[in-house]
Amino acid sequence: MRIPKIIYSLTFLLLVAACSSDYYPKPRGYNRIEFPEHAYRSLPDSLPYIFEYSSYAKMLKDTSRISEKDWVEIYYPRLKANVHITYKNLHQNMDLLREYLDDAYFLTSKHQIKAYAIDDIIMTSPSGKTFSIAELDGQVPSQFQFICTDSTTHFIRGALYFNTKVNNDSLRPSIEYVKVDVLHMMNTLMWSEEIN
Repeated sequence: MRIPKIIYSLTFLLLVAACSSDYYPKPRGYNRIEFPEHAYRSLPDSLPYIFEYSSYAKMLKDTSRISEKDWVEIYYPRLKANVHITYKNLHQNMDLLREYLDDAYFLTSKHQIKAYAIDDIIMTSPSGKTFSIAELDGQVPSQFQFICTDSTTHFIRGALYFNTKVNNDSLRPSIEYVKVDVLHMMNTLMWSEEIN
C-alpha cells in the first residue's frame, strides 16, 4: 500500500511545481520565410521599356479593368506580392506629363490616411535616369512606389502591393526583400530605343 502513497505524493509535487507564476502567454507568431538569393532575368523586348526582374517572380499582363497594353505585373507567388508597372507614352506632350505626374502623386497621397510617414527620395540610375521614390510606413496597401520619365516620350510608374491581411510590421522582411528587386528593376530600366 506504500506505492499509492508515493504516487499521490509525486502527483502533488508535480502539481505544485506546475503552478508557477512565471507563465506568460506567447504572442501570435508568423512562419519564418527563407528568401532565396537574388537572381534576375530580362523582360521580353516587345514592350517599350525593358528591365531585369526577379527569377522567382512571374511577369503577367495586367488584367485590371483599366489596364493598357504595356502594363505588366511582376508577381511573387510565394510572397503574394505584386509590383504593378504602368506605362504611358507622352507623345512629346507636356500637358500629358503634368497629368501623369499629378496622378502618380495623388495615388501616393491617398495613403496618407494610414501612413505613419512617406519618405520621398530622388535616385539616379547608372544609365542616368532619375527616379522619384516614395517609401511608405504604416498599415498601407502599397509600401514602395516609383516613377521615372524622360519628359518627352516615356512615363513609367511602379507600385509594390502585398495581397495579404498580415500587418506590415510582420511583412517587413518580405518588403525589404522585394524592395531590393525593385531597385534592381529601376537600375536596369532602359527605353526600347536605347536597346536597338
